[in-house]
Amino acid sequence: MSLPELRQELSLHPGPAAPDGSPTWHLQDPVGNRFFQLSWPAFEILSRWSLNDVQAVVDAVNRNTTLCITSEDVKALILFLQQHHLLRAGKAEDSARLHQAQQAARPGKARWLLKNYLFFRLPLVRPEPLLKWLAPLFALAFTPTFWWLQLALLCTGLYLVSRQWDAFIHTFSGYSGWQAFIGIGIALSFAKILHELAHALTAHRYGCRVPTMGVAFLVMFPVLYTDTNDAWKLPSRRARLHIAAAGVLAELVLAVWATVLWSFLPEGHFKTGVFLLATSTWLITVAINASPFMRFDGYFLLADYLNLPNLHERAFALGRWWLRKTLFGWGDPVPEHFPPRRHRFLILFAIGTWIYRAVLFLSIALLVYHLFFKALGILLMLVELAWFLGVPVQRELKVWWQRRQDMHWNRHTRRSAALCTLVMVVLLFPWQSGLRAPAVIMAQQAQGLYTPYAAQVASDAARQGEQVKAGQVLVRLHSPELDYQLRMAQAQEQQLRWQLQQQSFDTQLQQAGPALRQRWESARQQVASLQRQIDQLTITAPFDGDILTRNDALTPGTWLSAGEQLFQLAAPAGIKGEAYISEPQLLRLQNSVPHASQLTFVAEQPGMPALHCHSQGADPVNIPVLEQPALASVHGGTIATQLNTQQQLVPVESHFRLRFDTCTGHAGTRQILAGTALLQGERKSLLARAMRHARAILVSEAGF
Repeated sequence: MSLPELRQELSLHPGPAAPDGSPTWHLQDPVGNRFFQLSWPAFEILSRWSLNDVQAVVDAVNRNTTLCITSEDVKALILFLQQHHLLRAGKAEDSARLHQAQQAARPGKARWLLKNYLFFRLPLVRPEPLLKWLAPLFALAFTPTFWWLQLALLCTGLYLVSRQWDAFIHTFSGYSGWQAFIGIGIALSFAKILHELAHALTAHRYGCRVPTMGVAFLVMFPVLYTDTNDAWKLPSRRARLHIAAAGVLAELVLAVWATVLWSFLPEGHFKTGVFLLATSTWLITVAINASPFMRFDGYFLLADYLNLPNLHERAFALGRWWLRKTLFGWGDPVPEHFPPRRHRFLILFAIGTWIYRAVLFLSIALLVYHLFFKALGILLMLVELAWFLGVPVQRELKVWWQRRQDMHWNRHTRRSAALCTLVMVVLLFPWQSGLRAPAVIMAQQAQGLYTPYAAQVASDAARQGEQVKAGQVLVRLHSPELDYQLRMAQAQEQQLRWQLQQQSFDTQLQQAGPALRQRWESARQQVASLQRQIDQLTITAPFDGDILTRNDALTPGTWLSAGEQLFQLAAPAGIKGEAYISEPQLLRLQNSVPHASQLTFVAEQPGMPALHCHSQGADPVNIPVLEQPALASVHGGTIATQLNTQQQLVPVESHFRLRFDTCTGHAGTRQILAGTALLQGERKSLLARAMRHARAILVSEAGF
């Protein structure tokens, strides 16, 4: 059997040693800009390709090396070369085969649109001339001296920042206005351009060609990229690690310089942009680019460190093998043999990558939904979920269905069936009836006392912590203005009363008629009103209780403004409270059994026993404003709230207030305590609750 002719532009490059110590090589296809890793037997076969005969190649390899190959190995290599179009097309059937492959690879209009929506590249520049010009300027960056200098600058920057730490952490308040946003955009763009330029310069230094640099669009989100595929021809893994890590290292160096520069810049938007480079930019870079779960810098770093090209594909193959073996006990051969420790790592890495991608793609789908109007947002969200999550799951389920004849009862299938049954029981059985709601408790009788009008303290006030009786005077206030108005009103009332008494004897007063009496009645009512206002300046206790708080300004002679709090009183016995439940919880309460009127309050304060209280029922309408700051998310609580223009706490979702009292288990409390209310609601399975929640979201989002 004669050998087919190889394409003349192909080239071989030495590669790193395989995990078992055997040598490897890289076969470069310059037309497709692709690299293929060849094993030692494949290299020896290609080295003797000029013999032009399968058996002659087999005999030569077995005679001149320690390898022992067969003609099947040569035929397998021929098939590999043919599938990747690495053979010369010199016959009509070769042209027909290439044409057929091209037609099969050409997507339909819908698939082309989908592919270019999810990902496409836009080359912008051919950087080789620029890299040749920049290489001497950045030569210092590849020396140990440069990195020791960066370490010294880092220590200097941290020292300078520590001396202005409060100013540094509050620089974020400068992010406002369109000028600040422009500065942030410039800072981010500069950091990302430097990131990609670092990749390109490092690859150029190691002799690799950088054909293009441009922007890639991931689900319409722009990301800069640099084509460094030529790095695969480098035999040194260390060199490839340097190329992959160059971008992150460049941004870290930029952060070091920005940290030092921040300490010397005047206040302004430029300093705010430098602060962004010193903090947020490199953190985002490390969080995204250093992740090995996507094909970013972290993936190539890990692949080169482990010396495992195509890390994702090989780990996924091993993960699918493990999944099928664990679920069904299928005895398929292992896709690749690794040492036990690496074998376990790759399986865990595959599972972790699947989970990470599921969460990431779901988040991206939700983001896309909110970026567009609802009709288009729903369509794009469904496209993303179907492509990134649905298609991989469908492919695996298709394999299971095709191999259903291989499924038999064994310990693996029994274990899988038991686990599936347990999951279904947990999801479908209505075992959960308890509800948890954020709540607060307070004294049954609690009241704040305030100054009714601007007044002056006229006497000594009751002390904080003092026990008082109902009607006891707590403090006396004095208002000279009210006293003056009262004297003027009394004088007018006395004059009108005298005129009314003399009306029957005076002709002029008789002409006033009934209007004189009406004026006197009005003056008398004004006197009574002013007297009541003055009486209100004597602050008394409305009930028996304890003074929890006392205004520090309650000293004789001090002026107080109207509405200023004087005391906070609370009765020593009795507890009442308020719980805040969501709309789904309200529905479960309304459909609950009769004893759901009882609830248990568990305080956040350690050492306080649980309280068993009686529920008075929920309010019929949701609360517009949350009146308990301790429960608001902006103050560390569990209810998601936002501040409106009046600085009021507005719940993000609908919440209903549920009042409760008659609590047993504790005599009383003098302060407002936050905690959790435990209630009994309608029994509902987890699946039913999830479906109801999903249906509610669909209904609320269905309005176009």
